[in-house]
Amino acid sequence: MQFILYKLVYPILWLISKLPWRFFYIFSTVIFFLVYYIVRYRRKTVTQNLKLVFPHKKHTEIYKIRRNFYKHICDMFLEMIRSISISNEEMKQRFKVLNLEKLHELEAKGENIIVFMAHYASYEWANVVDIQTNFQAVGIYKQIGNKYFDRLVQQIRARFGSRIVTTKEAMKVITEDQLNNGLYMYALVSDQSPKINKATYWTDFMGIKIPAFLGAEVLSKRLGLNAYYLQVEKVKRGYYEAKLVTLTEDPENCKDYFIIKKYIQLLENQIHNNPEYYLWSHKRWKHRNAPIPEDATID
Repeated sequence: MQFILYKLVYPILWLISKLPWRFFYIFSTVIFFLVYYIVRYRRKTVTQNLKLVFPHKKHTEIYKIRRNFYKHICDMFLEMIRSISISNEEMKQRFKVLNLEKLHELEAKGENIIVFMAHYASYEWANVVDIQTNFQAVGIYKQIGNKYFDRLVQQIRARFGSRIVTTKEAMKVITEDQLNNGLYMYALVSDQSPKINKATYWTDFMGIKIPAFLGAEVLSKRLGLNAYYLQVEKVKRGYYEAKLVTLTEDPENCKDYFIIKKYIQLLENQIHNNPEYYLWSHKRWKHRNAPIPEDATID
């Protein structure tokens, strides 16, 4: 059944990816009206999250952010589909890395690095970096249930040269890479909520005490990988700019949780400036009322 569904849907996705840009975003607007007004996809979750982190905002402000969020998320979902057929030149025009020279400096030093990413603006088009550096980009992602669509997501994200590995494989693959002479850049979206039984560190995110995902920091410190944040901003519809912000270039000697705290602070600043570009539909604050284990670190 999964295979049949994939075979039925893929030709439609391919056709969408080939639409002229003007019609592509008109189509996105149509999807927005369906998702927001008819399907009402996760509207309760989005509203709860916004009211939770912005308790002083008026209802009209919350609803405006919510509506703009849905417009953005429809665009971003379709932009991922656009990646099926978008050209390298189009990608570089629409997703610009402002300080690409920083990556070239790190290349020249022959240093492997880890890049923290977030569910903000466009994390799907960030693989444009792959076609502008000599790093072997390795993207860490969470598998989806339908194995055929999972393979499609892998193909889309690997289209510009990235190697894609699952979260379960990440530690083993990255550790093995360090035994080779290649030049690697590991990218992890690090604002997820960890499983509660693995929640060893709790800190404030948008004013709410929650467990933080430590996988990227652990890899950085354990393997001596310089850590950076790819700070992505949406310039206008269909156009993004990103810059590489240093988290630490001395991971082995920085204090525990320094990296994740700096990352969270940078992300919070972006959210406060333009909240509609954050992924409010996922349940990032779901463990806020969970009992904190006695052996956990609370900051």
